[in-house]
Amino acid sequence: MKIKSILISQPDPGNEPSPFKDLAEKYKIKVDFRPFIEVKGVDITEFRKSKVNLAEYPSVIFTSKNAVDHFFRIAEECRYSIPDDLKYFCITESIALYLQKYVVYRKRKIYFGKNSIGDLLPMMKKHKDDKFLLPSSDILKPEIPTILDGAKINYKRAILYKTVSADLSDLRDVTYDVLVFFSPQGIQSLFDNFPDFVQNDKKIAGFGSTTQKAILDKGLRLDIPAPTPEHPSMAMALEDFIKKTNKGK
Repeated sequence: MKIKSILISQPDPGNEPSPFKDLAEKYKIKVDFRPFIEVKGVDITEFRKSKVNLAEYPSVIFTSKNAVDHFFRIAEECRYSIPDDLKYFCITESIALYLQKYVVYRKRKIYFGKNSIGDLLPMMKKHKDDKFLLPSSDILKPEIPTILDGAKINYKRAILYKTVSADLSDLRDVTYDVLVFFSPQGIQSLFDNFPDFVQNDKKIAGFGSTTQKAILDKGLRLDIPAPTPEHPSMAMALEDFIKKTNKGK
């Protein structure tokens, strides 16, 4: 079966560069973007039930831009005035720079790592007497609390937003040759929306071991895995599959 259409289960990058858009142009195929999951903020009533007092935490740990947005949202809804000397620990520089949406960057104490919570430990230990707040989704990578606990960091997790399945009902009669997934939640959303989903000739691509496990656990066939030694990115894995499948057709 020649590959003519691909659905990427992520938001459309808009005008930003995208390797998936490059594939569409290079191979003259249809590539659409559609997030299968969405983020919903915890309301202020539910947050108050957690009995988290923002004023008790002189340091905050950010693992995503969503965490940044919902921390400042909750602070505003609590009528909490964030102090200028609050310390921000971000797992990546891009998250740190995103803080400019809410604070004057050069006037704040902002620390960032390369791409892991472990990168922040040396900086956190310099403030070992601080209590750290970890704003998060209801779904959190297990290595994050494991690393923080192992380093004996005094922190409190606050669930400020939740990951839920998006409404995909408008896709019921739309078909694609390849479905591309990046998280177990994306797979769950597929079945939340289409409980009777049957793969048949559709190809399924999965990025990361947890996503691939979710695909197989649902009895689906994993046709395009990534990353692999040959294909460290999903775009590279898709391109190789397209070349081999469409060759001579």
